[in-house]
Amino acid sequence: MNDVLKTINNRVSLRGYEKKEIAKEDLDAVLEAAMRAPTAGNQMLYSILVIKDEKTKKILSKTCDHQAFIATAPVILVFLADHQRWFDYYEQNGVGDYCEEHGLLFEAPQEADLLLAIEDAMAAAENAVIAAESLNIGSCYIGDILENYEIHRELFDLPDWAFPIGMLCLGYYRPEQPKVVKERFDREYIVFEEKYRHLTPEDYEKMFASRAKIYKEDNPYGAKNFAQQFYARKTGAVFSKEMARSVRVAMKKWDGRILNRGKKRD
Repeated sequence: MNDVLKTINNRVSLRGYEKKEIAKEDLDAVLEAAMRAPTAGNQMLYSILVIKDEKTKKILSKTCDHQAFIATAPVILVFLADHQRWFDYYEQNGVGDYCEEHGLLFEAPQEADLLLAIEDAMAAAENAVIAAESLNIGSCYIGDILENYEIHRELFDLPDWAFPIGMLCLGYYRPEQPKVVKERFDREYIVFEEKYRHLTPEDYEKMFASRAKIYKEDNPYGAKNFAQQFYARKTGAVFSKEMARSVRVAMKKWDGRILNRGKKRD
């Protein structure tokens, strides 16, 4: 196994960090690696916010499902799915006029554009994760940045078409810090040849067998099995409902509306 594969296979989500700043050369290397990620049409449909301010980190530790460890990370990277830059550039260069002259519609970015930008942003984020790990910098993905869109929009001064889609907490591993690499689902349930394989009830029993062992009859949700317990704790939880609400609000901006010819948006 080469060094790249070792780095990938040994990575864990780190939530406790050595109390020291990330060296500038290390952070620069992580950011450069992020920017070398695959990108649709070389558009780089993302922006990266580097967060070091203690006040901002404390706010994020509350708005991202009240996870206190977020505030202790030396650096936080927020990855934005970003079409704003391209559309500002279009307007600056008369694309609205060009479209009118050539019988084209000058349309605002829409749902498909957001999804494409998400692909770009998360490819960059994963590059950052692997680069950081190679430098003994641990990371933890925070999907809860999807919550509280209105607060984050104001906090980061976000324009309409830049949406926070992922967040990474970064910090050096503590000396001699043990790593517990978590078990993943078996490959047979995840990787299929040529076509999607619809799993059988027996497949699901085997797939979730090890995870079902953490089910507790005296769980606080009144759940009768692991599936019910997990749904109550994650999928159906309050933070998931807030995440869904927040995303719906943000997506109202990605509506493909016709833009005024050569004029700024309302």
